[in-house]
Amino acid sequence: MSTANQNPAAAPAMKKKLTTSAMIASIASEGQATRSAPFGHALAALADQRSDIVGLSADLSKYTDLHIFAKAHPERFYQMGMAEQLLMSAAAGMAREGCVPFATTYAVFASRRAYDFICMAIAEENLNVKIVCGLPGLTTGYGPSHQATDDLAIFRAMPNLMIVDPCDALEIEQAVPAIAAHQGPVYMRLLRGNVPLVLDEYGYQFEIGKAKTLRTGNDVLIISTGLMTMRSLEAAQELQADGVDVAVLHVPTIKP
Repeated sequence: MSTANQNPAAAPAMKKKLTTSAMIASIASEGQATRSAPFGHALAALADQRSDIVGLSADLSKYTDLHIFAKAHPERFYQMGMAEQLLMSAAAGMAREGCVPFATTYAVFASRRAYDFICMAIAEENLNVKIVCGLPGLTTGYGPSHQATDDLAIFRAMPNLMIVDPCDALEIEQAVPAIAAHQGPVYMRLLRGNVPLVLDEYGYQFEIGKAKTLRTGNDVLIISTGLMTMRSLEAAQELQADGVDVAVLHVPTIKP
């Protein structure tokens, strides 16, 4: 049967193929100030001063910004391949030998694929390992296999494990040396790539275990953490136009 006279409009439309970069959601608003790879640059700068800092990746250094550290300190960078259990076990061993390992992967891989290894080898042993993980929450379009929607609940149940959830590039830069100075295991959620600047770079200081009032108000209080703090501030601004006075309390450390 000939199809020469068929209406081409009747044919199903081809779906646009998403590229890798398109699948990593941008959290910055249009025109918002950003800083590129704040975690990678902060860790590389810290390693300039501390010879005990090492970085480990499970084949995702480019996507956790650890490639910045790897370029600056190649002799202290360890590529473990697609093996999150090995990543955490190796980090535990390095911590026992006096290193301060920063083990990076995606949050969902750390909380699910490497759960036993983090709990048994790092948290229960109270080892000085810093677990820094990208793609928190719904910040990717890769679907449930890559979306960490329960990582905070999972890690809060682990003993000794501090949990940090920075809200912008400035707080990431300040949190890196702070968690490195903390003696004990840490899990930090990571915003990567071009990360928005939300906080006052001249007046804000990250402090472990302390919440910060970013906006005062008398009608409503929003308590937020991580990237949702930026959204909370945006919501507060919109509500202000409707006569609702909203305060925003940012909680960068979930535990303690």
